Amino acid sequence: MLFSTVTSLLASYLAARLHEPAPTPEHVQSAPLQFELRHLHAVSPDARVVFHDVHKADIDALHAAGELSTYALRPRRTKAQRPRSLDAFNHARVRSMRFQETEAIDWDEIEVEGPDIESRETLLLLAKMTNNAYLEPGETGWYELGDQWNVGYPVGWEPDDDGFRGHVFATPDNSTVVLSIKGTSAAFIGGGGPTAKKDKFNDNLLFSCCCARVDWTWTTVCGCYRGGWKCDQNCLEEALTEESLFYPIGTNLYNNLTYLYPESNIWMVGHSLGGALASLLGLTFGAPTVAIESPGEKMAASRLHLPSPPEVQHITHLYHTADPIAMGTCNGVLSSCALGGYAMESKCHVGKSIVYDTVSNLSWAVDIRTHTIVNVIEKLLADPWPPSLEVGREVPEARPEEECVECYSWDFGEYPPGTK
Repeated sequence: MLFSTVTSLLASYLAARLHEPAPTPEHVQSAPLQFELRHLHAVSPDARVVFHDVHKADIDALHAAGELSTYALRPRRTKAQRPRSLDAFNHARVRSMRFQETEAIDWDEIEVEGPDIESRETLLLLAKMTNNAYLEPGETGWYELGDQWNVGYPVGWEPDDDGFRGHVFATPDNSTVVLSIKGTSAAFIGGGGPTAKKDKFNDNLLFSCCCARVDWTWTTVCGCYRGGWKCDQNCLEEALTEESLFYPIGTNLYNNLTYLYPESNIWMVGHSLGGALASLLGLTFGAPTVAIESPGEKMAASRLHLPSPPEVQHITHLYHTADPIAMGTCNGVLSSCALGGYAMESKCHVGKSIVYDTVSNLSWAVDIRTHTIVNVIEKLLADPWPPSLEVGREVPEARPEEECVECYSWDFGEYPPGTK
């Protein structure tokens, strides 16, 4: 009797256990997701987001030429904070801008698949996808959503123009989409080209302390400097919300992309200015983001009055210690950035940062020329990183930047025009 009772209880226990979903250990890796190039994105002369489809023949041509035509990225479950209502998010932002009042909004903590930021190969492929956003298309056929509006090259692709551009990648089933955003095209760091003029304007507005006022010889990019070390905070915030700037265009791009792919999980990636903008959009929409060699964008997020979620672990920065732009040390009248006309004075990043100490471990000199995506691809991510291997990792651990201070010499306040 006792034996049959025990047997019955054991059978019931085993049956219950067999029907329970098996727990997924954290160390078990998900299968890689296969991505292919789907669209080019840019901005039309009248500031509308336009797309250009990439056809199978184009992908086959890339493959035949030995170029990457697909990207296998390993996903990883991550937590993100998404505003429960974008209307409430925008209302809180407007109230903060107009009345300097903070309004609490509700956030939903969600668990989504993001890129595996602990995988060197995944970060390498994301960097390559970002690098490709600098390349120009070879044909016409752009369109905006809602009507097949064919044009030549939109603003940003024309030889003598500038603008906002990049690429869109997707899995075959459209379950996941990667939005890649172009970074700064600056001749003095190996770039240049059609977007350099507007890139410099946005860099100097987003990442300088006060309108790119480095010294008396500089022409400022906004009229908020009030003499000495005084800067009108309200004026700065108004300047950052102009429609000509990249952040409003970026939010429009994201909204257009969710119209194209309403059920997809969207990832953001970008380099330099593109990385900072990807981070700002990731902060706004709760999208998993990898920003490579981005200038510090935390100050810009504050000036844009973006409501801050309780956690921002879905945003990851990647840079190295020899890069003066990402480290926030490319400032001062005689710095390489200033000599090139850039006031790169911010240093604090949102989220967590993967920092390669190339100065200590590789004896790299701090040099503006290390701030290129090709340098990250070929010299950082192409080979295993010995200090990480020693502790059983593939890449340095992502950590939040604590006690970060920037622009400490400046006095920001209400200083109307004419204030001295």
